[in-house]
Amino acid sequence: MRRRKWWPFKRQDPPTSVSSEEAIGALRALHRLSVVDHTPDTPATAVRVHQLIQRATRDTLTPHQHEYTARSAADALLATWPENERDTELAQALRANTSALARCAEDALYRTDMHAVLYRTGTSLGESGQVSAVCHYHERLAGTARRHLGPDHPDALMARYEFALWRRRAGDASGAWEVTAKLLADRVRVLGEDHPDTLSTRSNLAYWRGKAGDVAGAVEDLTKLLEHKVRVLGEDHPHTLTCRGSIARWRAGAGDAAGAVEDLTKLLEHEMRVLGEDHPHTLATRGNLASCLGWTGHAAGAAEACTEVLEHMVRVLGEDHPHTLTTRSNLAHWRGATGDAAGAAKAYEQLFAARRRLVGEHHPDAIAAWGSFAHWRGQAGDAAGAAALNEQLLQHMVRVLGEDHPHVLIIRNNLAHWRSKAERAPETSDIDRS
Repeated sequence: MRRRKWWPFKRQDPPTSVSSEEAIGALRALHRLSVVDHTPDTPATAVRVHQLIQRATRDTLTPHQHEYTARSAADALLATWPENERDTELAQALRANTSALARCAEDALYRTDMHAVLYRTGTSLGESGQVSAVCHYHERLAGTARRHLGPDHPDALMARYEFALWRRRAGDASGAWEVTAKLLADRVRVLGEDHPDTLSTRSNLAYWRGKAGDVAGAVEDLTKLLEHKVRVLGEDHPHTLTCRGSIARWRAGAGDAAGAVEDLTKLLEHEMRVLGEDHPHTLATRGNLASCLGWTGHAAGAAEACTEVLEHMVRVLGEDHPHTLTTRSNLAHWRGATGDAAGAAKAYEQLFAARRRLVGEHHPDAIAAWGSFAHWRGQAGDAAGAAALNEQLLQHMVRVLGEDHPHVLIIRNNLAHWRSKAERAPETSDIDRS
């Protein structure tokens, strides 16, 4: 007798559609039977399955069924995860569910490759502002991937790449450089010098070198990388053009703002021809060119250029695109540099509100806007208001990053500065509070 091929679940006819009322009715029935807890008033955790039921269900599965079910659960988590985490409770619940899944089915999540939900959890941690936690997470993830997949597996290498990225965001540029240098040697050995992942690692290594204080070294490394990218990818490839932009920005950081303006002007002409005036890379280069113009001492010209770029970005990319928000930040800065501190404070207040709406107040970009708002409010004459904003920001960052994080220490210093100014002089704010 011919045996039927085994499937994880019995094949059935396509199910008929189920109404929301029927689904809720089924959940309420399971709740009455104490199979699940159904609490619709807490949407992020509306359904909880009792641990005893979970264990009993898992124990009935064959190894193949267990793996199939675990990967399906991971797929469902990833599909549910919103791109922008406005709901912090939902994000926390998704991370908790991923952690629970990894505890009971770790092998399944690393079968042949690392499931993408594990990367998404790390990104979520970082975007919530928990940069120390996300560093530890990716360090563990790299070790687990190495154990399950081997040290040379692409996912094991990618986990190390992410660890270096978040280590830098946590304020440890030297540590990020050290991790990336070791990673580069392994990627060259495993993937070859011309692989895109190898090239991106070289780019990051140059970036960490500059952030660690060796700006001239960063320019030198990127110049060599540009020659490599031109040979491998060609002059018109977006990655090649991005490398040219990076060299120009680091030239400006080294004090050669005029040279950076010249480089970015040529790059912009190239991108206009190859990518078109509406391409995000072209618009980003226009924004960088405007800022470099300000670094040459022409703050008013930089503000005018940022205004033009911002109008273009809003039309092409929309109000909430990351490039648009970055340009809004640059415009606010250069408005302040022209002497319009009150205008800069108002612009940063609005930017902070937008960042908080889009990514939550824990995100590094929201925190940066928060700090800039406090700074320019003080520069506009409202020292007491600046002190109050820094005090709120300090409490928030201590809760998220801990007492000893470098950024926390900076905010403590800013708070002391504005408190001192508020005590020495009466408030003479130029900010319209209406």
